[in-house]
Amino acid sequence: MAAPGMERVPVREQDPLVRAKNFDEVCLGYNAEEATEEAKRCLNCKNAQCVTGCPVHIDIPKFVKEIADGDPEAAFQTLSASSSLPAVCGRVCPQETQCEGKCIRGIKGDPISIGKLERFAADYAREKGIKPAKCETKNGKKVAVIGSGPAGLSCAGDLAKLGYDVTIFEALHAPGGVLTYGIPEFRLPKDAVVQPEIANMAHLGVKIELDVVVGKSTTIDQLMEDEGFDAVFVGSGAGLPMFMGIPGEQALGVFSANEYLTRSNLMKARLEEYDTPMPESKKAVIVGGGNVAMDAARTALRLGAETHIVYRRSEAELPARAEEVHHAKEEGIQFNLLCNPVEILMDENGWVRGITCIRMELGEPDESGRRRPVEIPGSEFEIECDTVIMSLGTSPNPLIASTTPGLDVNRKKCIVAEEATGVTSKEGVFAGGDAVTGAATVILAMEAGRNGAAGIHEYLSKK
Repeated sequence: MAAPGMERVPVREQDPLVRAKNFDEVCLGYNAEEATEEAKRCLNCKNAQCVTGCPVHIDIPKFVKEIADGDPEAAFQTLSASSSLPAVCGRVCPQETQCEGKCIRGIKGDPISIGKLERFAADYAREKGIKPAKCETKNGKKVAVIGSGPAGLSCAGDLAKLGYDVTIFEALHAPGGVLTYGIPEFRLPKDAVVQPEIANMAHLGVKIELDVVVGKSTTIDQLMEDEGFDAVFVGSGAGLPMFMGIPGEQALGVFSANEYLTRSNLMKARLEEYDTPMPESKKAVIVGGGNVAMDAARTALRLGAETHIVYRRSEAELPARAEEVHHAKEEGIQFNLLCNPVEILMDENGWVRGITCIRMELGEPDESGRRRPVEIPGSEFEIECDTVIMSLGTSPNPLIASTTPGLDVNRKKCIVAEEATGVTSKEGVFAGGDAVTGAATVILAMEAGRNGAAGIHEYLSKK
C-alpha cells in the first residue's frame, strides 16, 4: 500500500457509457476540498523541476501552495502572470510529459495533478468573476496580431499587460482558432471555457476584428504602412490538411480531420437546429494516431458511428496523450494498429464503401527516433465503412507569406522565425506557433506567442 500522500486525489469523470452519447465535458475536475487535498501533497521544492518542464514557465509551486492555503484567487493571479489561457491549459496540455513529468513527487508515487489544479483555479476565478491584473497605462504603440488561436492570444495578452494597443485579426467568424474549431466540446467547452478566456483579452484591452483574411482583406504591409501598426505578430496556425495520395481519396465521405471537426465544432453540425452538411455515418475509420485523430474518432462515435482508428505503428508509438487514448478505449473506439491504408473503396455512386489496409511491422528507427513501419507483403485486408477521416497533420496556409514580400519561408511553407524571439526576415514582423513549426500543441503555440511578445517588446523599446 502506498504511503500517505503518494497517490493523487482521483478526479471525477462522466461514466464512459453515458459520455459516449453526449458532448458534455468528460472530466468534471476537482471541487475545493479535493483541490486543497491534492495541493497539500506538493513538496514545495526549492529547485522546482516542474517549472522547467512548463513551456510558459508558470510559477507552479507558488500557485499550488496558494490553493493549499485556501486562496484560489491568488493562485489564479499567479497563473495569469505567465499564462493567458489557464482554464484551457488545465484541460488540454500534455502535463504528463511536461510539468508533471518533472515532478519530484512522481519518483516514488504519483506526480502532483498540476493540470487539474490549474483548471480548478481558473474555473474558480471565472465562476467568481475574477479577472487577471491589467496594465493601466498605455505606451502609445500599436501591435497587430494575426490569428486568435493560442499563439495569437498568448502574444496579445502579454503585450497588453505591457501597455501596448493590441488588435487581433481573425479570418473566421468566431475567435479562438483551434480552441474553437478544432478541439471538441467534450474536452474543451466553448461557451463555458474558451469564450470567457477570450473575454479576458478584452478586459486586458485587446481588440479582436473577425472575418479579416490577411492576404486578401488586407496585407501585412498595409497594416504597417496604412494603419500605423508598429509591429505584427503572425500566429495564423497551420490549417491546411495533409492527405495520403492513395487511390479513392476523392470519394464522397472522405474528410480531413480539420474539416470534420470544424463542421462539428465551429459550424455546429452536431446540433439539429444548425443546417450544416454532415453525412450520417454508421461506421467511420480515422487514419492517424495523434490527439486530433482521437478528437475526430470520439466525435464520430458521439454522432452515432461505430468507430475505428487505423495507425501504422504500435500503441507504444501513438503520439496522442495517454489520457485521450484511455478515454477513447473506455468509450468503445476500436484500434487497428500496425496497419496502413493503401486504397479507399467506392460504390457505384462514388461514396466510400470501405478501406483496404496492409499490415505493418516495425523496422529500424527513422529520423524521429521511432521505429519505421514496414509493409508486410500480401497482408492486405478490408474494413467496411462509409466514412474515412484523414488525420495526418496540417501545414500553414501559404496565403500570408505569398502576399508579404521579404518574408522567408522554408520548404514546408512554414515562416522562418527565431525560436526565442519570433524575429523573421522582415523588419517589424514576428511569427510563432504552428505557422512556424507546423502542427504542434496548444502550450507550445502559447510559448511561441510569449516569445514573440518578448521579442516585439525588445524591438519596440529600442525605437
